[in-house]
Amino acid sequence: MSQSPRRPPSGERAAKKRAAIVRAARQEFLNHGFNIGMDAIAAEAGVSKMTVYNHFAGKEELFAEVISDALDRAFEETLRMMESRRSEAEDLRELLVSTAHGWVDGIAQPDVLALRALIAGEGRRFPELGRAWREQGPERFSSILSSTLREQEDLTIPDMDLAVTQFYALVLYPHIVRYAYGDRIDERMTEKLINSGVDMFLGYYRS
Repeated sequence: MSQSPRRPPSGERAAKKRAAIVRAARQEFLNHGFNIGMDAIAAEAGVSKMTVYNHFAGKEELFAEVISDALDRAFEETLRMMESRRSEAEDLRELLVSTAHGWVDGIAQPDVLALRALIAGEGRRFPELGRAWREQGPERFSSILSSTLREQEDLTIPDMDLAVTQFYALVLYPHIVRYAYGDRIDERMTEKLINSGVDMFLGYYRS
């Protein structure tokens, strides 16, 4: 006899407990690494261990939620800005520059950097954590960025997936590489990378 799918608790009270569990888990993961026990997370959240398991099937699912929550906070404003401005008669270059600044600012937040380092260390054992990072990070912009670029009559882009990856590479990936080594790019160089990166991208794909 097959088991029915697990249904996490719902309602306002349950939502508050879930949020408390995610906050506590983020703190515990950052302080002690992925090997922290669920009992310690429950104690930090002020709930029982059973309550944690009522909301999350296991530690991997909880960590994926921590990633999602952190990246939501880091990128939600930029995503909202891009969604609202793309429908206006907005200069594409200005929109891409603003979006790139939002990505860099979001990825540079201390908790986001610490979580990414933790994911890098656990990626082989738990590849789903890396997948959660990719899906919830800047890659969540792939669809709206692709749609925006397709609407531009003066751009010729035969391979949209390649073009989006190239744009990430020009304006964001240098920061990710430097952060991986505990270093960061200063504000002056950031401006140069973003502005010249957008110009190189548009110059390449303009008809």
